[in-house]
Amino acid sequence: MRSLLIFTLVGVGAQLVDGALGMAFGVTASTLLVLSGVGAAQASAAVHLAEVGTTFASGLSHWKFKNIDWALVAKLGGPGAFGAFVGATVLSSLSTEQAAPLMAAILLGIGLYVLLRFSMRTPLTFGARGTSHSAKFLAPLGLFGGFIDASGGGGWGPVTTSTLLSQGKTAPRTVIGSVSASEFLVSVSASLGFLVGLKQDFLDNWPVVVGLMVGGVIAAPVAAWLVSRVSPALLGTGVGGVIVLTNSQKLLAYFGVHAPASTVVYAVIVVAWAALVGYAWRVSRAPQPAAPVAVEDAADTDGAIVVGRPG
Repeated sequence: MRSLLIFTLVGVGAQLVDGALGMAFGVTASTLLVLSGVGAAQASAAVHLAEVGTTFASGLSHWKFKNIDWALVAKLGGPGAFGAFVGATVLSSLSTEQAAPLMAAILLGIGLYVLLRFSMRTPLTFGARGTSHSAKFLAPLGLFGGFIDASGGGGWGPVTTSTLLSQGKTAPRTVIGSVSASEFLVSVSASLGFLVGLKQDFLDNWPVVVGLMVGGVIAAPVAAWLVSRVSPALLGTGVGGVIVLTNSQKLLAYFGVHAPASTVVYAVIVVAWAALVGYAWRVSRAPQPAAPVAVEDAADTDGAIVVGRPG
């Protein structure tokens, strides 16, 4: 019962982050699970099995609100599912000692990306119409995103959503809806890969899966409230710093780096993190940019929607 409560709290924390930022459920949950003593492969397996339910519900919601481009889902989700299966089987085949540093390194990279993206983000211009991405672009992106997501315990959203938004060819709502729908395929495929690789260990993770699901459901309305009260730039910078710091500790310990060298590394991370949080806080208090130009009124902007820093 105590373990179930811990995993439920992990689900609450991960959903609060994901609900407020629109990404990073897997990254946050995997980091917290590993910190609580769950093995790297077992943590990723539990996260992806829990996400089968959450991504299905998310996909249905986006479909209801017409946020999905099914051609984009097919071109991105198919390769993503294959990459996730490969990533899951690779992680399952590694020993605990080998899997831990691999997962920590991937999470460190994603955490660094989240930290910089939400603290230093510049305004982007997004197309107002449907996707114009080719399969030659989407297939490698999905393959890489799926592999990173499964082998690192998360990363599908940070890799795919951010890349597609930065291209400026697809409306943000379509990107988010299509990526969320395709993540269901990734989660199912990753879960099958872990089932093949971990077998009985995979089935024994039910307390983790149930805890994550229950915690996510509990936190969903709170996350909706949080996103209206806290700047995504400030929250993303804070969460990114936590992920970077915790996974840096694991990598330094694995490679035998101890004080005083490790203390210097931690100090540099904390100082840089604090500076970025301060910058994000100042930006969040600055006057907000003009509201996006509506599609029907976009004649003077060549059909583009200008979106400023989240705040």
